[in-house]
Amino acid sequence: MKNYFIKTPGLIKLFFNNWVWSFSSKEKILYLTFDDGPTPEITNWTLEQLQQYNAKATFFCIGKNVVNHPDIYQNIINHKHAIGNHTNNHLNGYNTNTTTYLNNISLCEKNLAKKPTLFRPPYGKLKFSQGKKLRKKGYKIIMWDVLSADFDTSITQEKCLKNVIEHTKNGSIIVFHDSVKAQEKLKYVLPKILEFYSKKGYQFNAIH
Repeated sequence: MKNYFIKTPGLIKLFFNNWVWSFSSKEKILYLTFDDGPTPEITNWTLEQLQQYNAKATFFCIGKNVVNHPDIYQNIINHKHAIGNHTNNHLNGYNTNTTTYLNNISLCEKNLAKKPTLFRPPYGKLKFSQGKKLRKKGYKIIMWDVLSADFDTSITQEKCLKNVIEHTKNGSIIVFHDSVKAQEKLKYVLPKILEFYSKKGYQFNAIH
């Protein structure tokens, strides 16, 4: 697995300061986000876990997965979670020309039934020019403060949990994945995160 940052460095946040990395640290609020769904193997389970703690989250959906699993997508909406655009085909912005990339995002919009205001680039890879055009289209680009690394098959589930616990603070945006690849780690980590921070008096809010 390639190197990545668990805690996003302040220099990156400063350089890309038009993108959202975290929120105010004054209140005990966390922002759980889930990328790459909906998937039948894990998304509905994730919704059940969140409901137990009255937690709201943000789901960055892949358009083709919404088409393949419309009932699960509707379940996310029924639970009143926020929806974000994650492209239609999980495109890497670095490897895709801007016109193709924006067209793929527009296709995802159509498959989501309405245009969301939130966008997260797959792999966190987005050209500055792409980001600028997306912002002109009315999108908020939502990145993250803490990466759980639940997608990394080379780490243990305990390490995944440690990644979150050691780096999360008030206002953190935390990345999980409701994907087949991440499901084993997510099933271990998510209930523990919800219980741990709930006992500390935190609430979990969706991004708007």
